[in-house]
Amino acid sequence: MSTISIVIPAHNEAGNIGALVQEILATRLECEIVVVDDASTDETHATLLALKKTVPTLKIVQHDRSYGQSAAVSTGIRHASGELIATMDGDGQNDPADIPKMVQALLQSGDKNLKMVAGFRKKRDDAAWRIISSKIANAYRRFFLRDETPDTGCGLKVFYRAAFLNLPFFDHMHRFLPALIKMQGGEVISVEVGHRARTHGVSKYGTLNRLWVGIVDIFGVCWLRMRAKNVKITRCD
Repeated sequence: MSTISIVIPAHNEAGNIGALVQEILATRLECEIVVVDDASTDETHATLLALKKTVPTLKIVQHDRSYGQSAAVSTGIRHASGELIATMDGDGQNDPADIPKMVQALLQSGDKNLKMVAGFRKKRDDAAWRIISSKIANAYRRFFLRDETPDTGCGLKVFYRAAFLNLPFFDHMHRFLPALIKMQGGEVISVEVGHRARTHGVSKYGTLNRLWVGIVDIFGVCWLRMRAKNVKITRCD
């Protein structure tokens, strides 16, 4: 069985992070939990330190200032010890109970080239404007990137750590992980997952911010894809 690390980026999620860690423990999945505190200004870090006293598998990493979600995800993965990485948002809207089936889908696929299982929030518990903006952004991504992934914005993903470390890093890259994995020659499948309403705190991203940044970054990823070369080695003596 591959070792698993669950990586959670968190910025001002004091009201959510404690319950989320407890939910992960309730899955009885043998894993390391890595929470990256992206320079929160609330009680997020204090909450994590209190949890650490009773959760020895919890690893806390803190940024000196807020670098954003992609940087927090990257930091968590680089500090993780698992061969497999499961990422999820720190706002509690992803359900940890979905992680075991995603891990199983990856490990039991029989496809050695499968590198990622992406979550698909078919039924979202969000405001209508958030759902609409997400659908627009996903439609643009699918059209330009041909990544065949219906919901690249879902934070719940399971993939091999080594595959991630081979990817180019840039801000907002977490929204393009399926396309980047496929750019490197890997395969990606999607699995339907649950989605829940946020109960504490507020979203860190607005509709216009998501759409504009997403559209600009799509062209950057298109450029990377055109320049990418997949070198296959047939023999090494």
